[in-house]
Amino acid sequence: MARTLYQYNPKTCRYEAVPPSRKRAVINTVVFLFLSSILASGAFSVYNRHFDSFTEMWLKNRNVILRSEYKRLDQKAELATTKLAELINKDDSNYRIILDTSPLPASIRSAGIGGSERINLADGENLPLIYDEYRRIDKLRRQVEIEVQSYDEITALLDDKIKMWASRPAIQPIDNRQLGQLHLTYGLRMHPIFKTLMDHKGLDFAAPRGTPVYATGDGTVETSHFSGSYGNVIYINHDHGFETRYAHLSRSAVKKGERVKRGQLIGYVGNTGNSVSPHLHYEVLVNGKNVNPINFFQRDMSNDEYEKLIQMGSQKAEPLD
Repeated sequence: MARTLYQYNPKTCRYEAVPPSRKRAVINTVVFLFLSSILASGAFSVYNRHFDSFTEMWLKNRNVILRSEYKRLDQKAELATTKLAELINKDDSNYRIILDTSPLPASIRSAGIGGSERINLADGENLPLIYDEYRRIDKLRRQVEIEVQSYDEITALLDDKIKMWASRPAIQPIDNRQLGQLHLTYGLRMHPIFKTLMDHKGLDFAAPRGTPVYATGDGTVETSHFSGSYGNVIYINHDHGFETRYAHLSRSAVKKGERVKRGQLIGYVGNTGNSVSPHLHYEVLVNGKNVNPINFFQRDMSNDEYEKLIQMGSQKAEPLD
């Protein structure tokens, strides 16, 4: 507050306030502004030294949020890496072994990893956490892409294997409960009609005339006709290199070109062609070559049933065709 000057007035015999001159007023104003600026500067300096600005407080708060988000991202990346490792292990150690195919080479799994960079190295040097996490996630992304392609390949392989397993001859063509005798003579034997050694390329199932005969795998009827030697015969093409033949039937229940499923009725036991009594002559071919059908039976039997079947076939019996 400015000082008030007083002067004695002899006329009134009193001290009266003297109005400040213009110069004095200017000086007082300058002094006041100068002192105020010094005080304000000091206060501002103290505030800056001990308190953050609003921008700094916002940035610090934002930094806390970003660090929290980064931590969650790092945890998710760690979990994804663990899960991916489990999938890769199942891929190589389980699925591909079951499907009888080789695991993916390490060169394929690492293909493209560590290639392109989407941020500058200079930025990475200034922001090491962000740069390292970026590289980690980018590597994880590429590994996932490769694993997705691998699982697509496994799915295609599985579909093909399922079709092959369904097509593979895997059951008996005649129910055991209706089977009278299994003749295990495969290869050279004395032909019962021609009385000479001839190659016998299948197994004979002795059963009453009219006993149902079943397809042993999925496939397409390649032919259903009468043959001088086989009599009424059915050829089924199972694809994947498998073929089966059913001979000496009394009649057929399917036509050429018809699709059949494993276990489907295709004909009935007979005594047609070069045969001496009712039975089914059954052949299995793999890639065009005859193989012993006995190797395909145990898939739908218990060990006891299989042993009983072999025992039945081991009994001495005259050839039927």
